[in-house]
This record gives sequence, C-alpha cells and structure tokens, in this order.
Amino acid sequence: MVSMTAARPVPEPVDQLAVRRVNLSRTLRHIRVNGPGSRAAIAAGTGLHKTTVSSLVEELLARRLVRETGLERSGSAGRPGRGVALSPQLGAVGIEINVDYLAVHGCDLTGRTIVERRLGFDAQRRDVDGCLADLATAADRALAELAARGVTPVGLTVAVPGLVDVARGVVVVAPNLGWRDVPVVSRLAAGLDPALQVGVDNDANLAALAEYTWGVAAGTDDLVYLTGSVGVGGGAITGGRLLRGADGFSGEIGHLPVELDGDPCGCGRTGCWETKVGLAELVRRITPEFAYGLGDGPVPDPRERIAEVRRRLDAQDPAALDAVAGIGRWLGLGGAILVNLFNPRVVVLGGYFADLADHLIPAAQTQLTRLAMASPAARCHFVASDLGFTAAARGGAGAVIERMIDDPSAVPPG
Repeated sequence: MVSMTAARPVPEPVDQLAVRRVNLSRTLRHIRVNGPGSRAAIAAGTGLHKTTVSSLVEELLARRLVRETGLERSGSAGRPGRGVALSPQLGAVGIEINVDYLAVHGCDLTGRTIVERRLGFDAQRRDVDGCLADLATAADRALAELAARGVTPVGLTVAVPGLVDVARGVVVVAPNLGWRDVPVVSRLAAGLDPALQVGVDNDANLAALAEYTWGVAAGTDDLVYLTGSVGVGGGAITGGRLLRGADGFSGEIGHLPVELDGDPCGCGRTGCWETKVGLAELVRRITPEFAYGLGDGPVPDPRERIAEVRRRLDAQDPAALDAVAGIGRWLGLGGAILVNLFNPRVVVLGGYFADLADHLIPAAQTQLTRLAMASPAARCHFVASDLGFTAAARGGAGAVIERMIDDPSAVPPG
C-alpha cells in the first residue's frame, strides 16, 4: 500500500500562464470594443488591478498588438496617462474560392482594409492542384501587399463553399468545386512562411461572422446570412455565437430538400434549395446563352452576369420578371424554414441576392410572413448585405484577428 505522505505534491489549482493569457485577451478585447483609453481607464473597464494592466499593456506593446497614443484622462481628477489603442502593425488575409471567382481581403488589426479585390476564376475547368496553385498565388500577392504597407501578416484563412473540417484543415466535400477530402491547410502552408497561421472554413460561416462584425446587421445577436452565388450556403449567429453543429458542418442550407421530384443538384441529390435560388438557376432561366458550363472562353464575373439580368429587368422583360419573382418566392420559402428553426431577428442576403434585393425581397418577405410560424411576432425581415462578394474573404481575415484577440500570447514579440 502506498503511503499518503509519499504521494506527489498536488499542483497549484490555478495555472498562472493560463490566467495571464485570459487577462491579455480581456485587455485587448476591451480596447477593441471601447476604443483607445488610458491604462487607468482599461483597469476600470476590465476590473483588473492597475499594476496588472500596466504589465499586460507592456506585453501587448512588445507583441505589437497595441500602440501608445496621446495623453488620455480617465476622469476629472488625476494626471492624464498615455492612451493605448490597437496597433496597425499586424494584419490578416482572407481568400474565398468559388466556382467563378477568387475574392481577397487583407486588413490590419484595427479592421482597416488594405487589400480587397475579386478575380475572375473558373474552378470547374481546373483540377484541385490547379485551384490550390491559384490560391497560393493570390495568397502570396496579398501577403506581399500587406508587408509593403508596413503590416506584418499573422495569418490567412481560406473560405470554401462546402463541408469543412476546420480542426484538420480539410475540405471534406465541396460539390460545386468538385472537391473531396482536400487538405487545404497543409497544401497551402507548405509554400508559405512557417510562422503564418493558415486555416480553412466554410464560406457562409465566415461571411456570417463578417456581417455580425461589420455588416448592416452588425451586433445583432441572432441573424442568418445567406450566400447568393452558384451554390447557396448559410451561416447562423445565435446568441452572438456562430452555430457550427456537432461536427462543424452546419451551414449547407442550400441542400435543404424543397422539391422531392425537383432538378438534380451538384451534390448528387434532387430538389435542393439551391437548384431553385442559386445564381446558376437565375442565369439558366434569364440568360441561357450565358449559362454555366457553356463555351470555352473566359468565365464572366458574377457581377457581369447580374448586370445583364438587371438590364432585362429594367427593360421589363416578362421572362426575367417572372423568373426573379419565382426565385423570390422560393427564397421566402427556404427563409421561413430557417426562421422556424433559428428565430433570427434578420436574414441577411449576400452575393447576388443583395444585388437584386429590390426585386427579390418583396416576394420573399411575403412568403416569409405567410409561412413562418411565429410571424409577425418574430419580427424577422430580409435585408441586403453591403459587403458584396468579398464578405467571406473579409470574414476569413476577421477569423485570424479574432484568434489574435482570443490568445495574444500566440503572437510572437516583434
């Protein structure tokens, strides 16, 4: 029998390094939410002791996460202290790959946009290796542009329209890209600086995070975001947190079955919601001469396709008006399913849905009001995003920033 006096000492119940990580995050998040302030003001706002805050700020300064500004007075009495603000020295990149475009967004820790563009792309005519090579080229260029502006990139997140195992960095399946079990993170990271944090996530989830942080419904704790591209995805924010599901695969709402004997979908099933409201269906019905999968020339940018649809709508083309009204009704039907499930305050329409919102929302809102169980008590409505086709890329950069805020100690000193 082992003597109790011979047992190993019980470790301290509190991990001091863990406590410091938490307090670093608490301090940095306070500055992000409340803006620049003196050390005394930060201490008052966080409930931390002044000497603790001073030590934390010194570490954040060493890691280039904050900078000192002019003198700040925390009250009517006492000497003013130097202000502390988020630093623009560190930044992040997000890249979205979709069927017909690559979207890139680069920003610094303050959220200032440094790089933002959308590139024509044809994923369906490239194999996985070709797609990843183009991703790597776009990443190299964006990272170099940040560095040229004096911003050190900390991380990069790729947004993909499909099921993503975030922890492993693997795209499990992306039907519209033709991808299955693609190790995006390991493949992409192999050609980048080893210090760079590389991740991959679902495009709609990242776009929902961008909307929650910067979009028209910013700060709305319960919202649903819908991507309007060739496919349709969705991200749900519930109680201020992204809903991921048991395996992290939530968001593939474009594959809700809405018509059992409907058209075949790229996922291999029939009657999916995206076969009714996806951009491919809109183009097929209104401008079949420009349908996806036709011709060998350059693939038009989604905005070019939408501009032609808009021209026909403005000309009161009967076929165009009928097609868009029908898509609006299907949008409202699927939206009602989501409202019944999640009870959001707002459904944000992104991608082409936003560009044609004036035509889509009236029919969609009518259907939503008719079919949502809690309507009108739920007070939910559709609203058009103003982040455009770069919402998911912006969310990708935002995910890197959020990781910096969550664990500032992971950022090496400069």
